[in-house]
Amino acid sequence: MPLSMTLTLNGAARDVVLDDPRVTLLDLLRERLDLTGTKKGCDRGQCGACTVLVNGRRVNSCLTLAATLDGAEVTTIEGLGTAAALHPVQAAFIEHDGFQCGYCTPGQIMSAAGLISEGLDAEDPERIREGMSGNICRCGAYHGITLAVQEAARRMAADGQEDAA
Repeated sequence: MPLSMTLTLNGAARDVVLDDPRVTLLDLLRERLDLTGTKKGCDRGQCGACTVLVNGRRVNSCLTLAATLDGAEVTTIEGLGTAAALHPVQAAFIEHDGFQCGYCTPGQIMSAAGLISEGLDAEDPERIREGMSGNICRCGAYHGITLAVQEAARRMAADGQEDAA
């Protein structure tokens, strides 16, 4: 039995009909809405490649049933910034080489944006590593990721946009 729902996706209201109430947010984004920036890594909530923001909080979209999000606000990597105006986290990842192969990068960036908006003490590298521990980088770009989170948090604080994720 189809399920109709509405969610705000990257700032725009979207009406969605789910043919199967068991579809995950990840599969809805990638397969139905053609938002392929969110990556399917492990499909078990262990790698963080699928991290998106739901109502401003970080979630693993592979573990989140789309049917539970009626009325929710979902932000994916496609909605965080634009090519002409990168989000401070995106810009910092580029400047600090916070990626290598790039597969985990969308999830890393979304997790970092969420972490900063949650009020992370970005001066403490250990807290950053702990806060980002749900996101795995198989290439080992952790040093650049940590520096990028620190830089983005400083920029966002200076611009007064800590909660702009």
